[in-house]
Amino acid sequence: MDYDKILILDFGSQYTQLIARRIREFKVYSEIFPYNKPISNIKDFHPKGIILSGGPSSVYDKDAPKISKEIFEIGVPILGICYGIQLITFIFGGNVHSSEKREYGFAQIEIKNVSKLFEGLQNSFQVWMSHGDKIDKLPNGFESIAFTENSPYAAIKSVDNTIWGVQFHPEVVHTTFGKDIISNFCFKICKATPNWNMGSFINQSVDTIRDAVKDKIVICGLSGGVDSSVAAVLIHRAIGDQLKCIFVNNGVLRKNEAEKVVKVFRDNFKINLKYVDAEELFLNKLEGIADPEKKRKIIGNTFIEVFEKESQKLGDVDFFAQGTLYPDVIESVSFKGPSATIKSHHNVGGLPETMKFKLIEPLRELFKDEVRELGHELGIPDDIIYRQPFPGPGLAIRIIGEVTKERLDILREADDIIVSEIKKAGLYREIWQSFGVLLPVKTVGVMGDERTYENVIALRAVNSVDGMTADWVKLPYDVLGKISNRIINEIRGINRVVYDISSKPPATIEWE
Repeated sequence: MDYDKILILDFGSQYTQLIARRIREFKVYSEIFPYNKPISNIKDFHPKGIILSGGPSSVYDKDAPKISKEIFEIGVPILGICYGIQLITFIFGGNVHSSEKREYGFAQIEIKNVSKLFEGLQNSFQVWMSHGDKIDKLPNGFESIAFTENSPYAAIKSVDNTIWGVQFHPEVVHTTFGKDIISNFCFKICKATPNWNMGSFINQSVDTIRDAVKDKIVICGLSGGVDSSVAAVLIHRAIGDQLKCIFVNNGVLRKNEAEKVVKVFRDNFKINLKYVDAEELFLNKLEGIADPEKKRKIIGNTFIEVFEKESQKLGDVDFFAQGTLYPDVIESVSFKGPSATIKSHHNVGGLPETMKFKLIEPLRELFKDEVRELGHELGIPDDIIYRQPFPGPGLAIRIIGEVTKERLDILREADDIIVSEIKKAGLYREIWQSFGVLLPVKTVGVMGDERTYENVIALRAVNSVDGMTADWVKLPYDVLGKISNRIINEIRGINRVVYDISSKPPATIEWE
């Protein structure tokens, strides 16, 4: 089914993704285009409304991002946020100047005129400002509908109620009625229908995948993580055994992980899954290697070697599937408009360009929380859907120093205890990541009146939104005690557990 859509034109704001997320929370589909997307593409998108994001530029800068006035002639409501309101003012002949007093942080907004944008809200409330420029003259045909102490035009609208603008950021949690303002724009101004849901997404995706693949073969590197798992099950629903998944056991997985992946996807979902036990190959190549970057490269390159070899056994393959998410697409060099590039998107496993596949990326329109919701709809078990992030190089970068079978087995058992106790305490879904790190340190201990000289496990638990920054979790003492007691009592080779209480920055989440 078709669903109503709100289009966001990105001018480089760090909050642009938040706008899309807020709108999708209302069950309205939203997508982000770079500001310089051709007008034909914007029209073909058939939006119910358009939002111009904030951005770091000043409209009077020589190279400031601009848009064609044609966008305002498409015939749908437009809302400008921060840089967006200044651009609207500039395009229609108003004046924008650098302000003597930069407005950053909290401000109190006062509503002048009741309008659909502020319908149902208080006359005065807190908003979040982040701008150095200031509107000091409105264009003809516009009026002020709200102000702050420093901004006489904190919100404006055209007299025909087709163009709106706010100087503050309604998408951030710091703005008291921010969600209500975005909701009012979507529903009361754009008249959007909240018909974006995972059921409709599944139906549309199945049709799209079938149309693209036809009778060809699709391969997928299945890791057991959230993204690749959901992608595989969705594609399998569309094309059945035309999907061929490859699961590579690289020897640095968690306890019973390989068996679980095979059971869930081959036995439960009946997916055509090739299990490749390459543990010995990986461990041989890791022998004697202590440098973390060398470990990462060995694991990545060996994965490519194994995956390429196994894929060639499948004959002619036309498509490669991967679990690319919308943030990867937005942050891609090829996609971004004026925003500072955060990272380039690389395909899963860094597969070489010589493998001439067409890509199938069924999750590329979704955020992480939406992927989990989709996984629920597809019947994937919760312990996969809500699995905490796990690094590609696996336990190899949670063993400081050389990776050996013996050290892996010790860490696997410790990790299993950590995860099980965190789950028992009902904390697993509240924590971004919780895991153990095996240190290259031995300490003296006493067990049963005997002196021991054994390994140290560092326990790490952090909370984060996106992994860019993280705070250490204040785990309850009883949970820490149970984890420590079980690890020391049950695992031969460990006699000490320490807790990592560093945040990111300055530390990183992983130790290597």
